[in-house]
Amino acid sequence: MGKVYDAIDADLSASAPDAVKPADYDLVVLAMQESQYGAHGVRELMQRIAAARVPCLAIMNMPPLPFLKRIPGLATDKLTACFTDPDVWNGFEPGLVTLASPDPQAVRPAGEAKNVLQVGLATNFKVAPFERAEHTVILQQLQDDIEAIRYDAGDGAIELPVKLKLHDSLFVPLAKWSMLLTGNYRCIRRDKMIPIQDAVHANVDASRAIYNLVATICVKLGAAQADLVPFEKYAQAAQGLRNPSSAARALANGACDIERVDLLVQQIARQLGMPCAPVDEIVPLVDYHLRANRTRGAATPSVAAAVAGRR
Repeated sequence: MGKVYDAIDADLSASAPDAVKPADYDLVVLAMQESQYGAHGVRELMQRIAAARVPCLAIMNMPPLPFLKRIPGLATDKLTACFTDPDVWNGFEPGLVTLASPDPQAVRPAGEAKNVLQVGLATNFKVAPFERAEHTVILQQLQDDIEAIRYDAGDGAIELPVKLKLHDSLFVPLAKWSMLLTGNYRCIRRDKMIPIQDAVHANVDASRAIYNLVATICVKLGAAQADLVPFEKYAQAAQGLRNPSSAARALANGACDIERVDLLVQQIARQLGMPCAPVDEIVPLVDYHLRANRTRGAATPSVAAAVAGRR
C-alpha cells in the first residue's frame, strides 16, 4: 500500500516575500492568479527568482509569458497586453518555467476561514516537462512521492484525491483552455454570474462548438489530440460544478484585474488566422465588468483588493 505519512511529514515555514532567498530552493511553485504577481513585495521576489535561475512550476490558468515563449512560432511580444503586468516576467529563462493545468476545482465556502477550501472536482494537475532533464526529474520525484502518500483521516489510510501527473508533451496543460472558455468565462454574463454547470449545459451544442474550436487552436500550436480532453469527459465533470467560476466570482466581488485567458486565446487565434466568434463574444463581457469595477475602484480604492487571495 505504500508508506503511511503523517498529516505533515516535513518541516514547514512561512516568510514574507522580502525574506525569501530563492537560491535556497530546488523548485519554485507559482500558485497564485496571474494578476497578483505585480503586487508590492511579490514583484520584487519574482525578479530575485528570475535572477537565481531556479526552475519554476506554474500552477496557473494563465500561462506565464516565459512558458509561452517555449511554443515554437508563437509571437509572444504581441501577447503582452493579455497580462496584468507583463514586466513581472522579465528575466525569466523560458526553459526554466513549466506549467501545470489546475484542473481541480476548489472554492472557499462562505463563512469559513481563509485557509478552508472545498474541493468540488478532485482531479489531477497535469504538468509539462522542463526543457532540461535535470529539472524535470524534480517533477518526477514529486509525482512519485505524492502517489505514495497515504493519509489517515480517521477511517483508514487513503490516497490523496488530487495528484501531480507528469507528461512528455509541452502542450498538455493547454487542454485547460477549452474548459475555461466553455465553462469558466461563460459564467460571466452582463447582468449576473451563473454556475459552470449552467454555462455548459444550457446549450450543449454551443458548448461543444466552442470547446472544439479552442482545442483546434491548441492543435494548430502543436498539440496532439492525445494531449487534450474530449468534450464529453469535460461536460460530465461540469455537471458537478454548481458554482460560478473564480473569475466570475472575482468580477462580481469588484476585482479590477483577473486572469485573461479569454483575451489570450483570442489573440493567439488571430495570430493563427482563425475566426473565433464565440471567444470574440466573451472578451467584451469581461472588459465591461472590469471597466465598471475600475470605475468604482477609482472612487473606492479598497475595492481593488477584492481579487486578493483568489486562485
